[in-house]
Amino acid sequence: MKKKKIGVYICHCGGNISDYVDVEKVKNSVKDEEIVFLATTTMFACADSAQKEIENDIRDNNLDGLVVASCSPKLHLITFRAVADRAGLNPYNYVHANIREQCSWAHSDDKTGATEKAIQLVKGAIKRVYESEALEQITIPAEKVMAVIGAGIGGMRTALDLSSNDIEVYLIEREFFVGGRVAQLGELYNTEETGKELVTRLYNEVKKRKNITLFTGAEAIEKSGSIGNFEIKVRINPRYIKETCSTESLEKAIEVCPVEVLDEFNYGLNKRKAIYKNYDSEYPQLPTIDMDNCTKCGECEKVCSEIDFSMKEEILPLKVGGIILNTGFNSYEPKKGEFGYDEIENVITLPQFSRLIELQKDNKNFVYNKKKIKNIAYIYCVGSRQANIPDGNKYCSRYCCTSNIHKAILAKKYFPEINNFHFTRGIRTYGKQEVFYDESSKQGDIYLQSYIDHLPEVKQNGNRITVKIIDYLTSNKEMEVDTDLVVLVTGMVPRENKDLVNVFKVPLGRDGFFNEIHMKLRPVETVIDGVYIAGASQAPKNIMETMSSSSSAAAAASAVLSKGELSLEPTLAVVDPDACNWCDKCTEACPFNAFTKVEHQGKQVALVIEANCKGCGMCLPVCPTNAIDLIGYTDNEVESLIDGLMQQDK
Repeated sequence: MKKKKIGVYICHCGGNISDYVDVEKVKNSVKDEEIVFLATTTMFACADSAQKEIENDIRDNNLDGLVVASCSPKLHLITFRAVADRAGLNPYNYVHANIREQCSWAHSDDKTGATEKAIQLVKGAIKRVYESEALEQITIPAEKVMAVIGAGIGGMRTALDLSSNDIEVYLIEREFFVGGRVAQLGELYNTEETGKELVTRLYNEVKKRKNITLFTGAEAIEKSGSIGNFEIKVRINPRYIKETCSTESLEKAIEVCPVEVLDEFNYGLNKRKAIYKNYDSEYPQLPTIDMDNCTKCGECEKVCSEIDFSMKEEILPLKVGGIILNTGFNSYEPKKGEFGYDEIENVITLPQFSRLIELQKDNKNFVYNKKKIKNIAYIYCVGSRQANIPDGNKYCSRYCCTSNIHKAILAKKYFPEINNFHFTRGIRTYGKQEVFYDESSKQGDIYLQSYIDHLPEVKQNGNRITVKIIDYLTSNKEMEVDTDLVVLVTGMVPRENKDLVNVFKVPLGRDGFFNEIHMKLRPVETVIDGVYIAGASQAPKNIMETMSSSSSAAAAASAVLSKGELSLEPTLAVVDPDACNWCDKCTEACPFNAFTKVEHQGKQVALVIEANCKGCGMCLPVCPTNAIDLIGYTDNEVESLIDGLMQQDK
């Protein structure tokens, strides 16, 4: 039904609009339109008082259409739809005109032109709302089940929070053990807990929850469906060891295994067997066999009958309402020769240094490569803030300054005779972590600082390793330190998630981490409805920040799924079966698999699957018989809007 009484509100936006657009002229240009019942200006349309006035106008005057000309609909479309709803007006009889980003901000040097453009946009909105139809949201059933990808500390935190909200969780971990990078850490800063203890506490809590199912050695390999009703396939890789195996038998099997390879858990500082666990209290407790290096010599089978090389991988189909990606990070691997890495002995990375401390903290002396360590040089920002390297990582990894200073304090605590020399580009121990910088300074650590154009140089002179710097803190004096060990303070880089990205289609940012929709307004949501991100999979984060975002993702997902049903926008494609002749072009154009073929009066026609349709409109222009329309953006509405845009003042 055509609208007869439309209210139009033009916002000053506190000068953001009215400094560059003559809002009074805009109002006067539309107030005499036949279908406009009232037109007015307002200082802040989004203010509570202004919203209340609009509500009263709608209710008192029985308005049947509403236009607000203000800022971007991304900010306030929902706000003014809610105003209409509260006043008893169908929210889809509201049309938003953006005269801030599209007029005042875009044409701030041309007030006349910006005003004329604003007039046309408002007229177009009036014409469109004239043709608008009252719509109702669509409700579909939704699975109260979530898949959480990644069982590091962030993934386990997410699973526990979802479980507490009465949502069933499939916790899927690619590795055979839980805990991720945090399991490799010793004492953590700001607590006296170790990484292993934190992992153990979370794992024990996860195992208590009946509505959390943990899969290890598992990868998501397929996804279909949409929010509320995803279907995913998970590949479960075998451990080749039966769960009934006794600890004693396994210890014998590990002992007789003749294969030794570099231990990734300790960053190659020692070796492990082909049958292994990374540490005694690692979870799940059952070891695994590394088939990339196992020779199948059969020695382990002789002492342990529960080893079974005939185990096969399984493909498990799961139905879930949503998915949270919490896959963590990798540490930056320096290039060969970068600050002497992989060319000069005793140049290691921060993760290696952390493990070295853990492996040697009970020893009397600190030794590496059979050399007693006394002077340690730490070079910061390796793999971060690489403004001088093409395609280098431009971001600051944030956690590494604090982490390294904390490790330097621990090293001094365990081995009091060592000396710490920090070669920095400015220390960033923000917030509560600043106390470690103070403690490090008080224990006698030396800090030097350079700029990007004078990075430290690492050289080997015979048995000596020297680090040279142009030190900004001593008025650019050249300083040189003899050292026994160089620690490269490496930052975070994204996990290698190529397969996962292909499965879930989550976009990556320019830095390679998962990208959220809006880092402030929608910080854990992605452009794929029902797929969320959290933890260090979206940016470098420390443990506290990872836990916060993991809980945030759980809360956002719970809010959507907790009712067991979803309300969808009614902006959907709709097919006129009489006009459709099933040519299949709509299915080819649709990126969301929203079309299916059905029979109608003896012929094949297209039908829209409402749960899958996102209202993107990709199908409309390819239909050769114009059989598809988009509810909320019908041909009539769009053509009327264009008429309004083209309308000239008399």
